[in-house]
Amino acid sequence: MRAAYVVFPGSNCDRDVAVALERATGRRPHAVWHKDTELPDVDLVALPGGFTYGDYLRAGAIAAHAPIMRAVREHARKGRAVLGICNGFQMLTESRLLPGALMANASLRFVCADTRLRVEATDSPFTAGYARGQHVVFPVAHGDGNYVIDDDGLKRLEDDNRVAFRYVDAHDRPCAAANPNGSVGNIAGVLSANRRVLGLMPHPERLADPALGGTDGARLFEAATENLLDAA
Repeated sequence: MRAAYVVFPGSNCDRDVAVALERATGRRPHAVWHKDTELPDVDLVALPGGFTYGDYLRAGAIAAHAPIMRAVREHARKGRAVLGICNGFQMLTESRLLPGALMANASLRFVCADTRLRVEATDSPFTAGYARGQHVVFPVAHGDGNYVIDDDGLKRLEDDNRVAFRYVDAHDRPCAAANPNGSVGNIAGVLSANRRVLGLMPHPERLADPALGGTDGARLFEAATENLLDAA
């Protein structure tokens, strides 16, 4: 599986994503600059976390219009995989590759903490390595992670089993106490209709190595490696 990650002004998780991808694939991923207009021939493009363009206007709104994003949208249109983490998730909604939007946290405060997630959908290249209902721990670090969507859109997501991860407590309850940002339905990540685009606010790459204190996130990158067609 060949992968690339995009670097924007204000990206700060690009190296973490690159390390997680290289560990999973055994290949160094391609670094792509935001002003580039073409992607290398890869199976997966990752949009890492950070604070692109200072989160002006809305988080991810300016980055969604970067020159490289036209190629990312075309990559997705061809059915190839895209992973957006945190700021990358915001870019995916702003680019209309995923429905909904990410707004300011309900607390109006930046949140940095480990979160407990329940795996809701396992029929995607990214989540196939988990069991449905499995609990994993990924950290969050964001000020604009409040996922919102209208009632009809939420019903479609739920009916189509496109909620990938949900914030839950230790008793498996998707309650307000487990929700770090106020996201509707405690949603932490969503999938595209073809299940090959995933956006999530928590950071799997930050718990993908024992030296980081956990490996729950490693399985996401390993599953993508196992399930995406090698472009070589």
